[in-house]
Amino acid sequence: MAISISSSSVAASNKRLLLVAAVALALSASPSAVSARRCPVRLRLYMHDIVGGPGQTAVRLVKGPGPENPSMHPGNYFGDTVAVDDLLTEGLAVDSAPVGRAQGTYMTGSMRHPVFVVAVTLLLTAGPYNGSTLVVAGRDDTSLPVRELAVVGGTGALRRAAGHVLWSTARVESALHAVLLLDVHASVPAPSKAAATAAESLVSSA
Repeated sequence: MAISISSSSVAASNKRLLLVAAVALALSASPSAVSARRCPVRLRLYMHDIVGGPGQTAVRLVKGPGPENPSMHPGNYFGDTVAVDDLLTEGLAVDSAPVGRAQGTYMTGSMRHPVFVVAVTLLLTAGPYNGSTLVVAGRDDTSLPVRELAVVGGTGALRRAAGHVLWSTARVESALHAVLLLDVHASVPAPSKAAATAAESLVSSA
């Protein structure tokens, strides 16, 4: 026995499938769905970059082979690469409460403009994220009042972090000591229900 299906029935069925798919996609992309899957992380840190003298935290590894950068102080060359182990503090002053270290490198990344290419790991040693890290990378154009760098990962309580850092020069203490403000806007995956249940069972059995 042959079964015939009209083209209008097929078209109607296809439209219903497309409508269901569109609704599902819209729900999955809605802010409430996204926020339900991730937890916000907000941090405000001060980074002390000291390139010489007492308390030095930054050392030039490579003197750039490129030309001298005309937009920067004399002695700065394209390709200059600096390693940092900068102190992170809670407040603007260098003697305020320490909260971690910024460890990594920055390189003069432009021949004509005051731009650094930054790759640092923020090791946090105080507060709720003690022992965790955030990985930050991006372009630091110091001619701008505020620069945006990317949060590209993390470890510990900040594992799989994503977001951005609003990076600005808070104060220039001297020709050797600049204080940067790192305003972190990031998020991490929310704990799954299974993980939360397992944690609760561990607590109750202890």
